[in-house]
Amino acid sequence: MNRTLLVVDDDQKTRNLLKTYLEKHQYEVRVAHDGASFNAEFERFKDELSLVILDVMLPDTDGFTLCRSVRSQSPVPIIMLTASADDTDRIVGLELGADDYIAKPYNPRELLARIKAIHRRMQLGAPGAPVRTLRFAGFSMDVVERVLTDPQGEPVVLTSMDFNLLRFFAEHAGETLDRSRLMEQTRGRDLGPLDRSLDVQISRLRQRLHDDGKQPVLIKTVRGSGYVFSADVTQHGDS
Repeated sequence: MNRTLLVVDDDQKTRNLLKTYLEKHQYEVRVAHDGASFNAEFERFKDELSLVILDVMLPDTDGFTLCRSVRSQSPVPIIMLTASADDTDRIVGLELGADDYIAKPYNPRELLARIKAIHRRMQLGAPGAPVRTLRFAGFSMDVVERVLTDPQGEPVVLTSMDFNLLRFFAEHAGETLDRSRLMEQTRGRDLGPLDRSLDVQISRLRQRLHDDGKQPVLIKTVRGSGYVFSADVTQHGDS
């Protein structure tokens, strides 16, 4: 897997610290100090990037605007950094397509662990898997190329974590999956008592699948238990 990261943070000390720390762990790190420099670096290297790290507060724009722009162009995983103690920033970032978030101040080791967890889950669909395609409700999910197409054959843009969550649902269709198990699969950690990130992610996934949030057909809420993927799923190998 490509190990090139793009980090935007307006604090030079933080940028240098992260670049030095992550490069010690065999990542190639490109840095930007504001939105304009980030956009230039992203346009230049977007086909090489394996993950993007966005600071919410920037001098000429904000991380939410950059997150929206990145997600409209690429499925590359996004981690957002926020200094706000309010959950609003985190929820907005997830709704816009971020894969994870970390509150400032943070330990660089935690950021490294989150990066590794995202990359590890991206490997779930590596070549050699016995099942190539999962099909349900007219959708086709290629777990090797990590591409979802809708019933009209059009690609559906998903974040890395959304793809992993949908795949986990599809591979466990008909099972009631509790929130902790789903959180572990997508983020590698347990839910905090006030953590709504899984709910936001499932809401976003329902939107991508055109699954009515009020009366969902594919991803149903099981009150007091979790969620169940109710579609009939067929598995197909390489043809």
